[in-house]
Amino acid sequence: MVKGPGLYSDIGKKARDLLYKDYHSDHKFTLTTYTTNGIALTSTGIKKGDLFLADVGTQFKNKNITTDIKVDTNSNLVATITVDEPAPGLKTIFSFIVPDQRSGKVELQYAHDYSGINTSIGLTANPIVNFSGVVGNNTVAVGTDISFDTASGNFTKYNSALSFTNENLIASLHLNDKGENLIGSYYHFVSPLTNTAVGAELAHSFATNENTLTIGTQHALDPLTAVKARVNNYGKVSALIQHEWRPKSLFTISGEVDTRAIEKSAKVGLALALKP
Repeated sequence: MVKGPGLYSDIGKKARDLLYKDYHSDHKFTLTTYTTNGIALTSTGIKKGDLFLADVGTQFKNKNITTDIKVDTNSNLVATITVDEPAPGLKTIFSFIVPDQRSGKVELQYAHDYSGINTSIGLTANPIVNFSGVVGNNTVAVGTDISFDTASGNFTKYNSALSFTNENLIASLHLNDKGENLIGSYYHFVSPLTNTAVGAELAHSFATNENTLTIGTQHALDPLTAVKARVNNYGKVSALIQHEWRPKSLFTISGEVDTRAIEKSAKVGLALALKP
């Protein structure tokens, strides 16, 4: 479905993935298997300190309909039904959580050559309505993201963003939290041979007048091994190495050190994802 300017969530995504994706300080294990009729079964376990969280999920597809069902350790059942392109460029998503009776939601996504729309509404008497829209093309796009609470009659969220995309460069500007925070990001794809890229994000809070600058890079050591690193202006340095030791199966080690409090122990995260 991705074409034209994409959806609002696509603005700045390349820089966010470069700077934050796959960094973690927990221990995570994911195992995915497939039945003979194509049903995917995924088990996930996460250890956060002394707390252990787990869930089991299944996914099956029938033509253009995908159904995801997941059960976690808190006995919550999360179901998501996705209908891909019932009409050209349209995607419909229905989701709910049992036993939360207020969690039901219907979402519509529409992608066009010059616009992208994502809207959702809760299935309650006084729902929260979300709307995000983007207009533009593959080079320049501008969008907004709002939420309206029909129970209180107030806007609970109002964000806006601007994106500029060149051949190997993507720059974006976000005004979030009803104008309280301004975030500018930059992503530059340096070399396709080594998948080398650099990125930066500058966040300014008008409420506290604080700035946070984060700079990062990624590089492929070989076709199966990649490294990433980032640092911010508060002295926190993070790095990870990710190895695809078999097709679609990834092993990731990440760590973070606070250079201003070096006496504190470093945070180390491990993630193992197994797929057949």
